[in-house]
Amino acid sequence: MDFNNKLKYWYLQNNRELPWRKTKNPYHIWLSEIMLQQTRVAQGLPYYLKYIEAFPTVFDLAEASEEKVLKLWQGLGYYSRARNLHFTAKYVANELNGEFPTSYKELLKLKGIGDYTASAIASICFNEAAAVVDGNVYRVLSRYFGVATPINSTKGIKEFKELAQTLIDLDEPGVYNQAIMDFGALHCKPQKPLCDQCHIADSCVALEKGLVGTLPIKEKKIKVRKRYFNYLVLKTATGYTILNERKGKGIWQGLYEFPLVETQKSIETLEELVNCEDFQELSLNNTSISLFNEKEIVHKLSHQHLYTKFWVIELEKHAQANISWDVIKEYPVPVLIDKFLTNFQKNKI
Repeated sequence: MDFNNKLKYWYLQNNRELPWRKTKNPYHIWLSEIMLQQTRVAQGLPYYLKYIEAFPTVFDLAEASEEKVLKLWQGLGYYSRARNLHFTAKYVANELNGEFPTSYKELLKLKGIGDYTASAIASICFNEAAAVVDGNVYRVLSRYFGVATPINSTKGIKEFKELAQTLIDLDEPGVYNQAIMDFGALHCKPQKPLCDQCHIADSCVALEKGLVGTLPIKEKKIKVRKRYFNYLVLKTATGYTILNERKGKGIWQGLYEFPLVETQKSIETLEELVNCEDFQELSLNNTSISLFNEKEIVHKLSHQHLYTKFWVIELEKHAQANISWDVIKEYPVPVLIDKFLTNFQKNKI
């Protein structure tokens, strides 16, 4: 058997029972593929089920408010995926009458859909021979064929795509694509791959040359940026607080957060905090201020680490405090703030 037939044979014996595997509805496939970018299946599955329940069709997703879309996405990370998902749903519903494009090239034109997602939808739903290349595929191809080109380099991205395309099964491209992705996820794993149980081990270059732990190769990561966040958690005597929507193109666009004082280094004393310009702009007079977490919470994102403190500020009233603590959990917030709210509300507001 050749490479793709061997993978398909393995897949028939070992494929995972997943809800989007039981359909060729492009809406369902699109939704699952967007959610599984940068996300493990175990983490993404509950979100997929929540979305399908809340938005059974692309029209339902298109008609939803951005706030609801982001709230249901809360905790999944990379929120630009959710915003692009919403944008594309509205485009497909309103401009394409709810019909997704049926070819790789046309799918690629939709916002938030890149090479991988376009290939997945085109092959699974429309039987187009478009090869997927994700982290799992990079790993399988790099090890099996002994390719040492960095997978995150311009040359590597092109080289692996071309290699993947030469291997695609022309008769069952969707099955083959799912087979190689599952094989990478379940068998040819990043750590402790199952080489001793592998039915293609006799022709794997990495195994023969002792390179399984080395391949695939990645170029050095971007330097991680450190940021220091101080959240001002207002609590008025009547049970109100302030939440602001994050604007701009930075992290967490469209999500809500408490007033933020960002500094160049960690704030150690209350005096340092009150002397910050952003703190003074809120005109917080006659207040009681306490630090909720003595030790900074380190929240790690892909290219930045947030060193965070939550300062609880009790006061009689404030002109901008217009959100009741009774409804605060209804707002879409970063997981960092959601975890704080869970811990804070345990103490009975």
